[in-house]
Amino acid sequence: MKRWVHTAVTSMGAMAIASICPSVSAQTAATMPAPQSAAPQEATAADIIVTGFRTSLQKGIDLKRESVGVRDSIVAEDIGKFPEQNVAESLQRIPGVFLSRDGASNEGQRISIRGLGSQYSVTTINGAPVRTTSSQNVGTSTRDFNFDVFPSELFGRVDIYKSPLANLEEGGIGGNIDLQTPRPFDSKGRVIRYAGSANYNSQSKEWTPRASLMLSDTWGNFGALFGVAYARSVNERSGFQSTGGYNSSALASRAYATPAPAPNTTGPFNFDLNFNDPRANLGGLTRDQVANAYLPRFFRVFSSNNERERLGMVGSLQYKSDRLEISVDGIYADLKDQADEFTFGVAVRNSRTVPGTTSLPGRGTNSGLVPIDVSIDEYNNLYGTFANASFINENFFRDARTKFTYGIIRGVYDLTDSLKLSAQINASKSDARYTANRIVSNLYAVEARFDPTGDVTYPTITTPVDVTNPRVYADPALGFSLNREVDKQKTGRIQLDWDAGEWGGVEWSALAGGSRVDTTKSISLQDGSSIAAAKLAGIDVYSYMNPYVQYGALENGGNAGFPSQFATFPRSFVMRYLDANGANAAAPVRLNSAFTAEEQVTSAWIELNAKMDIGGHELRGNIGMRYSDTKTIIDNYLSTGGGNFAPQNREGGYDNWLPSASLAFDITPKLVARASAGKTITRAALANIASGTLVPNVFNGDITVGNPNLRPQVATQFDGSLEWYFNQGGLLSVGGFYKKLKGTATAITDLVTLGSTGLPDSAFNAIALGYPDGNIPDDFLLRRTTYINQGAITLKGLEFAYQQSFTFLPEPFDGLGTIASFTKVFTQGNDFVTSDGTSVSVALVPKTSYSLTAYYEKGPFALRGSYNYRARSGITNINNGNDQIPYNSPQGFLDATMSYKINDAIELRVDALNITNVNSYIYYEDPDGPKGNGKSRRDNSFFNGRTLSFGIRGKF
Repeated sequence: MKRWVHTAVTSMGAMAIASICPSVSAQTAATMPAPQSAAPQEATAADIIVTGFRTSLQKGIDLKRESVGVRDSIVAEDIGKFPEQNVAESLQRIPGVFLSRDGASNEGQRISIRGLGSQYSVTTINGAPVRTTSSQNVGTSTRDFNFDVFPSELFGRVDIYKSPLANLEEGGIGGNIDLQTPRPFDSKGRVIRYAGSANYNSQSKEWTPRASLMLSDTWGNFGALFGVAYARSVNERSGFQSTGGYNSSALASRAYATPAPAPNTTGPFNFDLNFNDPRANLGGLTRDQVANAYLPRFFRVFSSNNERERLGMVGSLQYKSDRLEISVDGIYADLKDQADEFTFGVAVRNSRTVPGTTSLPGRGTNSGLVPIDVSIDEYNNLYGTFANASFINENFFRDARTKFTYGIIRGVYDLTDSLKLSAQINASKSDARYTANRIVSNLYAVEARFDPTGDVTYPTITTPVDVTNPRVYADPALGFSLNREVDKQKTGRIQLDWDAGEWGGVEWSALAGGSRVDTTKSISLQDGSSIAAAKLAGIDVYSYMNPYVQYGALENGGNAGFPSQFATFPRSFVMRYLDANGANAAAPVRLNSAFTAEEQVTSAWIELNAKMDIGGHELRGNIGMRYSDTKTIIDNYLSTGGGNFAPQNREGGYDNWLPSASLAFDITPKLVARASAGKTITRAALANIASGTLVPNVFNGDITVGNPNLRPQVATQFDGSLEWYFNQGGLLSVGGFYKKLKGTATAITDLVTLGSTGLPDSAFNAIALGYPDGNIPDDFLLRRTTYINQGAITLKGLEFAYQQSFTFLPEPFDGLGTIASFTKVFTQGNDFVTSDGTSVSVALVPKTSYSLTAYYEKGPFALRGSYNYRARSGITNINNGNDQIPYNSPQGFLDATMSYKINDAIELRVDALNITNVNSYIYYEDPDGPKGNGKSRRDNSFFNGRTLSFGIRGKF
């Protein structure tokens, strides 16, 4: 065993002998199956604040106070009554937790913990690990968990463990998130809770419903619960899109598609400026200045309309006696998204083409945009009027659906007064599909003006041509695909808890257990483009086109130069006449990217807990060891040349010893100090392990090849905190953490010819790569990326939290209260290296985040407002050739809730979400040049609108 393990075990053993220990009740709460309504033993009925939101806060504080390690909880005010409408958005107010949103629906989707991406967290439901994905994440093969699949009404509590415990599932260097479903005995007797609301989005101008019903009852030792929740939403957004990166014509000056050994591109895309055309006019600028200034990959209008429908159900049957508790719990969720997306603009990346292919302007020997009236801003960005431009009109019709099923049988039996046996078995399945069906049309050889200086989200993008006239377009092309991602998990777990009683002035307890987790992920892609393209032959395609955007004129920010209308195809033409999804279903599976990855993980753990009194101050401690053996079985396909593939099977495996230790000391009855240390792992992304030859983006000449020998990243981490529980419902805390990650997956890249990969031409967009005839030569070079365990990342951070109910104020101000949290993360590693050798550490999650909530609860009236802010975050540390780092913009969301309770059966409620209508966007910085400040080099710059909800809820 490694020195660190030996040192940790020895030192913690010495501390245990010195009588350092935690409470048995806290450990029980950390393991399955824990009653959701558990409260600390010293609390009395007179101490508990019984009003709604305060009850939720108090329960969370109680659970945090009694734990040994670093833990936070969000608890339902009552059965079926989660504090916020989205579980992921509730977790924003926990220090160190960062939220990412689904772009189409603008709902909270995934969370990251303490400076690490969402793939570094493990999510469990009732202690059993689960995976699920949704929307446009389908097919990405990540280990993320998408919270938006589930209605918040299905859960009664969420626990986040930031420091390791031996009995928690391994795999989460960031932390562990446990979602707990409600059970009948959480609230004895009969409970009927309902809720209904009508929601209005200011951008889509649509009214949509949301409703839920929860039924629970107990009869003696038996109980039953059933809940159902339904919601529909419509989210519309519009703005500017560059589709990835900025580049200069000087960087992109190499000949297109040069054979080996030169790379195909310098920078993220190729383009050309034609300075020799007689129309070229640079004004007072030099050719060198213009050639070295940046243009976006596209300058185009983006608009989308996403209709989301979600149905969720939860059920539980429970038996509970003095010594035995058994429950059977289940979840069903069905999430559907239908997104219509329309874009219109100039494809700068298409302005350089292969000579001799055609005489059409914008192609062939007439290659290159002609600058005729251009300027350069202070950040070295080029804008103005260009001749010889080609517009691309793209119509996307996306459909996504995720079906999730989950079932678990749990039991707890008190063998004796001091010995308890817990066991559970469960199975879950997430079946996610995502179709992206596109029809593209072209507008050749026109003049185009691009000017973002007035409004970067709604820039001027104009041409003298009437773009609402379907007859100006030519060369229709299709791009259809069906991605499917299926996750299956079967788990079993058993644990024995022993309360050893007092010995030598110390209260001792221990637990030991084991588990088996079998996980399978299957990925497939089908492309029905060629099947559907046969239906385009012989028809007047543009007779099906409408002279407007299908869902009405777009927002333009007051800029008439932003195209609010242009011709588009209706969904019925692509989905019905061309039968896009039928064509996808009939197409063969792309064997180059298909795989099935199975992981069989067998684990065992042991923990020793102790508690003692030192001069009237309680000292609690925990020491544990977890052992996990992982076996990996990969089934994918190997290229045999000529577009043929043969199945291959590969196996691998590894094991890990993961020690952990925690201490908690009551300096005073209200002041608690904590410290913890441990080792944790996060397994590599399955796409990096199992993919055969993956094409991440059909518009780029890049492929990714899996490495089945990738091992997990291993982290050594330390935590410490000081917490002051100054009154009932009051908390002021400060904490610090340190994580050292070794063996992080690092990309290595080389060049291979298309012919050597066995991939067909149709695996890429031939036009985007410079071959409008669709034939890409075999000697075309692709950048091949694979991953090895080589990198290292260091994270350090500080967390602050404050919570208080101002009950000491005179009436009516004694109903006021507040919650606040602040997190600062310092990162080393994830270095971005420029072509000049400059190395910059890129924080892939925000360095700073904070949450502020103020509330008022007095009698029947309640008001709550929350502001959640996150600083910018890097998207990748990989330099794709243009020396620019992409960042997600800083964002702050303001939400509010107001309610009035007439009686238990009727409570009126108004919710307002995204009150400030946040502008979310991506931007690019050059470490060696003008960096920009978020106001330039934009991509995906959108507004999602405000949402108002008017509802009623109650309890019988």
